Parts: sequence; structure tokens; C-alpha cells
Amino acid sequence: MGLKRFEHFPRWIFVALSAGVLVLAAVVMIVALRTHTAVSYSTKPIVRQTLVLSVTASGTVNPQNTVTVGTQVSGIISSLYVDFNSKVKTGEVLARINPSTIQAQLDQANASLAQAQASAAEANANTTAQAAGATAAQTAIPKAQAALAVAQEQLTRDNVLLSQGYVPQETVQTDQSAVAQDEAALAQAQAGYTQSQAQTQAQGAGANAAAAAVLGAEATVQQDTINLNNTVITSPVNGTVIARDVSVGQTVAASLAAPTLFSIAQNLDKMEVDINVGEPDIGGIVPGNTVTFTVLAYPNSIFTGKVTQVRINPQTLNNVVTYDVVVDVANPKGTLLPGMTANATIDTASANNALIVPLAALQFGAARGAGRSATSGSATWGQTLGSASSGSTATTGVVFVERAGKLQAEHVTVLLANSTQAAVSASGGSTLDVGDLVVVGESTGGTVVTRSASHAAPTLGGSSSNATRGIH
Repeated sequence: MGLKRFEHFPRWIFVALSAGVLVLAAVVMIVALRTHTAVSYSTKPIVRQTLVLSVTASGTVNPQNTVTVGTQVSGIISSLYVDFNSKVKTGEVLARINPSTIQAQLDQANASLAQAQASAAEANANTTAQAAGATAAQTAIPKAQAALAVAQEQLTRDNVLLSQGYVPQETVQTDQSAVAQDEAALAQAQAGYTQSQAQTQAQGAGANAAAAAVLGAEATVQQDTINLNNTVITSPVNGTVIARDVSVGQTVAASLAAPTLFSIAQNLDKMEVDINVGEPDIGGIVPGNTVTFTVLAYPNSIFTGKVTQVRINPQTLNNVVTYDVVVDVANPKGTLLPGMTANATIDTASANNALIVPLAALQFGAARGAGRSATSGSATWGQTLGSASSGSTATTGVVFVERAGKLQAEHVTVLLANSTQAAVSASGGSTLDVGDLVVVGESTGGTVVTRSASHAAPTLGGSSSNATRGIH
């Protein structure tokens, strides 16, 4: 019944309506085919400035030279003459140890020395007397020898006279007795001299022992005198007392090791910062690097110093290896105090007055297959090749620059790079200048009607360096 209502309409009306629907559908399809998804690019301008690579670490402020003052003797602290922050000079008395015990030892040593000296004097006297007796015994030998010679001559003469009948036999017998007596006298004199020599040597050994005892007693006296002098604690240097570890009445024991009584900083106008630098960053630090740091006490003040030493003595804590980097810093106003915590930045490399581009611009070029690592050959920008502190990523790359509304690839040599920026110079005939807009990223979204079928290069619209641009 519903279709019969349209039977009276002319047929050409239905044909016209059908043709219109087909035309409208064709138009919609053409419009849809001539639209596409827009690609948006973000750019940033090239600037000229100095790019610095740095390592951040923490450390402690210390005096450049600290001397600890101890004691070589044990005893009770009887007096203190300095305290924390006291200015002292070389030789100034810092403290005294009760000397009574050491004084008693010295008195005893002096008494022992006097006794040893007396014994030595007696031994020397006995040696002298014995030497005189030996000399006398020695002089008796020639006399006995002379008497024996005379008796022997007499015996010989009387034997001749006896043979001639001039003397009786009794005379010869008397001469023989005299010779025998003189021989015995000579033997006795020689034995007496030998005995005197032995006694003299024994007395000499005793005298030497007594002399050695004197030397030992003198050494004891000298040592006790030194110990007594050491009860007076003096400063070995000019400086400032930064630590006092004893009080009056405290007993100090120096039997095993010298206890520390005071710590003296020689010069607080020159300080050093001992910075703990981790193993990954230590390779880029050398003496002469500039260091800036802050301390908690003065958060708005920046202090500057120079690296003077990278100590090769590693310290391992919780499997983390660190090295001590020593930084010298002037402290003319005494602002920096020993023990302060320093949050330091160590400049390891710099490119002065260089063209600076965002690292994202190189990463964008690498994503287009135009930037490859000079060391790896396959790693692209954005991957870390070695220590980040030394800037060892790629050495060449490509950036895309907007010129006359189109993108142009420019080859660059990377002088230095950190995590966000890179210092570059144009290479391979490319040109770069301050203000050139480099592409740092892209995104897709929205629809833009294409005005032409093809383009030699993407055309950008807009002029803001940080704006998002749609390609037409």
C-alpha cells in the first residue's frame, strides 16, 4: 500500500534522485582520498655559547695540612693552656703531664749513675795499682837474669881453677848452689810478672765493665731527662687548634702507641676538598680541572678550586669503587670550616664559543639513517658509547635545518656532547649559523588537506622556534 502512494510521480524524478546520490558519494570519496594525516615538527634555534661537561660528587672540606700532637710518656694531665680555636706558635706550651713519677725515675737514675761512677773509679784505681805491680815484677826479671849470669860465670871460672888445682871442690859446689838459687829467683820473677799481667788484665776488664755501667747509667739518666721534658707538651707548628682530645685529670697511656692530644691545622686560609668520585667518572678528571662547589652552611655561595691530585688508592664500599680527588681552594675569609660537606661539580671538558644544538636534533638525524657513530659504525645518537662524563658518543652526525619553508640535511662534526646538548661545527660543505632552526622531533595528528600531489621537500608553516608546525 505504501509503494502505491508514489505510483503517480513521474519516473524521471526517481532517476534524478539516484544520480544525485551517486554524485554526492563520489564527491565524499574524492575529498576523503585527498586528505591525509599531518606530520608535525618541533624546532629549536642554534645558539653560540660554551658547553661544559662536568661530574658531580660530594666530599669533605679539610685543612691542607693537619698535625696531630701526641705524647711519648704516660701520666695524668695536670694543666691545659689551649682550647679549641686557639692560635698557637711553634714551641708554645699546650699542656703538662704530672712529672712526679718521671722525676722519681730520674732521681733513681742519677743515684745509679753516681754508684756506677764510684765503682768505675775504684776499678780504675785497682787497675792502676795492679799495672804498677806488674811493672815492678817485670823489672825484677832483668835483675834475676843478671845475678844468674854472674853466678854462671863464677861457676865456669871456678871449674877451670879446680882443674888446675887452684881451688877446692867445695868452692865449685858453692858456685853450683848459687847458680841454682839464681835460676829459681829468675823463674820466680818471671812467674810473678805473668801473674801480675793476668791480674792487670782482670782489673782492666773490671774497669771496662764499670765504665760500661757508667755509660748505661748515663743513658738511663738521659732517657729519664727526655721523658721529664716530654711531660711538657708543645706545639710543633704554627696554626690553629681544631681538636682537643684530653682534659685536666685525664690519664694518658703511651705504652703501645702515642695517644693524640691535639690536632692543629697549619693554615686555615688554604683548604682542600676531598671528593669521592665513582669509578665510571674518574677517567675524565685530571689535575687542573676547575671545580665549583657549595656547602650546606652557605647554599647561595659558590666556591671555586682546582684539582691538584687524583689519588690512585681506591676505596670500596658496598661494592662501589671510588677515588679521592683532592681540590685546593682559597679560604681567605675563613668561611670554609673543616668537616663541611661539599657538593661539587668538576668540569672535565669544554667547547668554548661553539655552535650548540639540542642532542635531540642529532638523534632526529640519526633516526633518518643519516647519523652514525664514528666509533661503533652502527650505534645511533641517543645511545651511550662509554662514559657520559667524557662525552664519548658519536663524532659525526646530521641535523635537519628549516630553510625557506623546507627541511635541509646538514652534516656536522660533534665537538662535545652531554645528555641534552652538543657542540657542533659544519662539515662536508654544510653551513650552519646562529639562529638556524633545527628539527628536534616530530608527531602525527589531525588532518590537513593536501594542496599538491608531491613536494621536493616538506614545507613548514609558522615562525616560532618552539612551535609545532604542520607539513602541507
